[in-house]
Amino acid sequence: MIYTVECSFADLSSEAEWNDFYSLEKLPALISVTGFHTSQRFKSLSDGCPAYLAVHTIDGLDVLTGEEYRQKGGGNFARWQQHIADWHRNLYSDIGLAPAVNADELLVLCANGPEPLIQMGLTPLAMRAVALEKFPEHRWLAKLPRQNAQLVGSMPEGVHLYSPMTEQLTRSSTVSTGQEK
Repeated sequence: MIYTVECSFADLSSEAEWNDFYSLEKLPALISVTGFHTSQRFKSLSDGCPAYLAVHTIDGLDVLTGEEYRQKGGGNFARWQQHIADWHRNLYSDIGLAPAVNADELLVLCANGPEPLIQMGLTPLAMRAVALEKFPEHRWLAKLPRQNAQLVGSMPEGVHLYSPMTEQLTRSSTVSTGQEK
């Protein structure tokens, strides 16, 4: 299942420190939780959506309600909570592992159907919300080569572009090396 966390951050003076915390501490802590398989963080290049997006592949909702998640990954935002805005969490089914988005690619998300992504020459993956907020109920995602982004021109309504802030962390890479990435 795909677990998404979206938010914006309202304090410019501490935003860089918060991003370091999230990318360098929080993501490695999450990927160490049993049931997490991938984790990657993105920054929006589009208006009309939260500034940050984290996309994780997990076994299911029970991972997020378990003690290990509460100890290692859930919460830990007390210092930052007052500055976190437009916060949303969803659990989606249907696509298997989240695709890794490389530095030369962008993640494209759409809640208005697959057609806008198909018209961009992309092959969208369909996701259906099954837990947490369950909104939007359906989303489609695809990877776009970064050099093709300027060829697209203006984005259709409801299509948002995200640039990767981190490499995709995988459970197998952290387990096989015996350390967090």
